[in-house]
Amino acid sequence: MHIGIGLPIGDPTALLDWARRADAGPFSTLGLLDRFVYDNPEPLVALAVLAGATSRIRVQTEVLLAPLRDTALLAKQAATVDRMTGGRLVLGLGIGGRHDDHRATGVDIRTRGRRLDEQMRVLRRLWAGEPYGEGVGPIGPLPARPGGPEVLFGGFKPVALERVARWGDGFLAAAPPSWAGGLFDAVRHFWHEYGREGEPRIVAQINVALGPEALIDEARAAMHDYYAFTGTADRMAAGMLTTPVEIRDAITGFADLGADEVMLYCYGLDPAQVDRLADVL
Repeated sequence: MHIGIGLPIGDPTALLDWARRADAGPFSTLGLLDRFVYDNPEPLVALAVLAGATSRIRVQTEVLLAPLRDTALLAKQAATVDRMTGGRLVLGLGIGGRHDDHRATGVDIRTRGRRLDEQMRVLRRLWAGEPYGEGVGPIGPLPARPGGPEVLFGGFKPVALERVARWGDGFLAAAPPSWAGGLFDAVRHFWHEYGREGEPRIVAQINVALGPEALIDEARAAMHDYYAFTGTADRMAAGMLTTPVEIRDAITGFADLGADEVMLYCYGLDPAQVDRLADVL
């Protein structure tokens, strides 16, 4: 079982400290959320900086809202980060659900799922070194990983779970162990239905805060603000895991379900949480 760290977004200047601590510890991956109309760092830019400050740990978008971005530029950016990090980029992708993000980027929210599918056709073609289209050649560089960086899809609806089998390498599950098993089973069903070899990589996410009560309060407030638009922020913040026992039990629960990796997502800003979480492991 691999364990990653999901980075807080409240203070971009602190993330180098987080990344270096995680790189020196037992962690496999650094993850970063994406929003457009919000006070958060742009994930591909931020992760490129963090990758340059580390030597082995993977960097993962969690999830990047691909429909908000120009497809050709996204292909080039992702391939550049993947190539320059020696294949350490994991591209977690999703469609997003905020109207303000879509208005700010001029994207019709009603077509975001179809747009992502079309983007994947283009991304896979460009990452393979093929021309962009009629009269337009390839867009380099080629990524370090043949066929492009590893792609995970997040989501809950059947069309999102099926997308893993059609275009992806795995599934990013932001759901507790109590109901993630059904999502995992559905992803695996689609995977085999499409005749894919092997198994999809399953990455789970849990929200954690480990430290004094003030840090926990800060983390819950940050998480509540981030998810206020969903109408379920109270429940989500209340479900944050705040003790070593809770965190270990959740990791064990996901291991029992066959997850390959668990991302411990942090909202509190204290980078010493990296060391506390390392002690829990």
